[in-house]
Amino acid sequence: MGTEVSRRSFLKGAVLSAVGATVAGSGLAGCAPKTEGTAAAAGSDAVASGAAGNLTPQTALAQLNPQDYDYTANSITDWEGTTLFSDWSFGPLTLHNRMVKSAAGSAYLPFWTTEMTIAEYTHWAKGGVELMWVEDYASLLEHYPASYKVRTRENADLAQVADAIHEAGSYCGYQLSLMGASFSGFDATTAAQFECANAHDLTLDEVHLVQADFVDAAKFLQEQGFDAVEINAAGNNIGQAFLSRNRNERTDEYGPQSFENRTRFVNEIIEGIKAACGADFPVQVLINALEENDYDLGQNATLTTVEENLQMAKLLEKAGADSLHVRLGPFNNHPAEFASDMYFTGYGIDGATGYGNQFDFSRHFEGKLIANHSGCGMLLDVAREFKDAVSIPVGTVTYMDPAHAPDFFEQALKDGKADFYLMNRPFMVDPEYIVKLRENRLDEIRPCNRCLHCHFDLDEDGAFYEHCRMNAAHMRAYTEQMPEGPDLPAGTGSKSVMVVGGGPAGMEAARVAALRGYDVTLYERKGSVGGLLEFAANVKGPHENIARTRDYLARQLEVTGVKVVTGQEVDADFVKQQSPDAVVVATGGVRDTLGLQSADGTDVVSIDDFLMADIGQEVTVVGENAQAVDVALRLVAEGKHVTIASPLPLTALDKGQSDHIKGFVIPMLYTRGTRVWPNASVKSLDGGSITISCDTGVDMTYPCDTVIEALDMLPDTSIADALSGMEVYSVGDCDRPFNIAEAITAGNLAARKI
Repeated sequence: MGTEVSRRSFLKGAVLSAVGATVAGSGLAGCAPKTEGTAAAAGSDAVASGAAGNLTPQTALAQLNPQDYDYTANSITDWEGTTLFSDWSFGPLTLHNRMVKSAAGSAYLPFWTTEMTIAEYTHWAKGGVELMWVEDYASLLEHYPASYKVRTRENADLAQVADAIHEAGSYCGYQLSLMGASFSGFDATTAAQFECANAHDLTLDEVHLVQADFVDAAKFLQEQGFDAVEINAAGNNIGQAFLSRNRNERTDEYGPQSFENRTRFVNEIIEGIKAACGADFPVQVLINALEENDYDLGQNATLTTVEENLQMAKLLEKAGADSLHVRLGPFNNHPAEFASDMYFTGYGIDGATGYGNQFDFSRHFEGKLIANHSGCGMLLDVAREFKDAVSIPVGTVTYMDPAHAPDFFEQALKDGKADFYLMNRPFMVDPEYIVKLRENRLDEIRPCNRCLHCHFDLDEDGAFYEHCRMNAAHMRAYTEQMPEGPDLPAGTGSKSVMVVGGGPAGMEAARVAALRGYDVTLYERKGSVGGLLEFAANVKGPHENIARTRDYLARQLEVTGVKVVTGQEVDADFVKQQSPDAVVVATGGVRDTLGLQSADGTDVVSIDDFLMADIGQEVTVVGENAQAVDVALRLVAEGKHVTIASPLPLTALDKGQSDHIKGFVIPMLYTRGTRVWPNASVKSLDGGSITISCDTGVDMTYPCDTVIEALDMLPDTSIADALSGMEVYSVGDCDRPFNIAEAITAGNLAARKI
């Protein structure tokens, strides 16, 4: 059958660029109309093979928004002559590349020390970012001291931050935003008391006071050395409330009765800033390019259209705006406004809203998005409409990553779809992104996995925790974990370092140790490096760039001069024979198991083997970690009926996955009929059925052709334990199994200690 062929072909080495054709073989694409930009084989092969006749409702839904992964092509070898590295002007500022750091990065920034803030921003400046927008981390509005902003004008050290950025060679702007819990100094009966305040919540006096606060804050920032300000009038900010017909029910001159009225609040702020700071002090305005109701899907009659925004953009320019920053405007999901590629996370659920349904991108958002590139450059066609409407520069967001799709992004600039790209995650992942890109070292650019661990996440204990899957220094520099900061300390003399295991933890440890000047040899028992990354790439599909991650880490071993020995089993005796000065053990964990045995009509398969196995129609996945959920999602997309039986509480479901991604994946599993039984144990398998015991108080028996055991990895420190007296570090799953992010971090931190 098609699904078995698909699964086996993946394990036989099908590269991720062939995912579209492979999925077609499993009957996923035959139901979808062939759209421009979609790989030709994605639809025709399935129809020719008769797969379309076997489509299930789940499979049909999965290809509501078919994807084309050919957009990542690259024909550029010399970046110096590209539009991406050409000059452009923002007010009086002349910039020499089209990549700008957007005002985002961390919900933790208000709590950073000045040292941490300066280190982060100057790292980007030294890496080639010429203009960066500092996120609004200090409470600068006199009548709106946001409760979560512990930094104020007095202790935010903004002058130090601006000076440091300038010394590192970059311009800096600051984004002014207004969204939060309460207005102090306002009458509580009339003022907006809650986040997402509506325009009609403010009295006229309060409107003018907020405007004055913005102008005063801009003047203060100019005095601190900032080169520009950005007014955030998008998303849940108060400026957007005035631009909106949905959030503005005023009947005065700030009401929605005309475009002039709707823009008056923001326009008067622009005019006030120009009067206070000078006509040549640049002001950028951030607005929703177009809006859609993601919560009550399609109920969008009062949401702002592109056509409305084009008229308002002209008025913003007339008021003095020097550039526009346009982004997506989903009604209810704030992170998806700037990380809209989350709509494409999870295998086969492209267009997931986060509320258990799917956008039809041919209809929703006016059908104007580039929605067949896994979220990459979604708004470029819309940005072009703004460029045609105004004469000031226009930039946009949503996974703007020229290294990921060089021809695509270069051509968009040539075609006049945007003047500049606002980027954030690619710079956090690799602060040297622009330098490496200019030097055509694309295979040395650390790829963003779009995993969203960076924006909001929880650790194993459920505590708030932000980090980067790929860049261990992000959010750890100058903390207890990494007191020396992001730069690697020099090695302590000449040492030989032996790394045992070629998964992400081992490869990262080898890379860092080599960069510190050590002589590093990595041993891998398999024929190639990568560890479980290949498995993850095959299960997840291409969206998270897992295959690129594997290739990047392998390339780093070459660049840093690590000697790689594959096909070599390593035990403690072998290590002692080599007599290294230090050993990093990264051999992986041991898969936990319930010891279930196949019964008549029900096969038991380990998750590690499921890609090669014959999987029945009725599947029970035993486990709750991210691997278990990813496998369940993959099987649901193939049309299987999936049940998850978890030995842990429901709160543990998809553990190891970032909190944002969980919010898109889990609702779609439920929508497609996946039943989750928490606190469950398997009692028996018999005659094509499974019986589980759970906290319902009764045993549950239901059909089951295949059980996939997907329990956690268990630590395996046997090699390290046998190396007493040596300098030994255990990293990754052999020490503390969790996820890719923690494995890479563990390898990095261990290699810093050698």
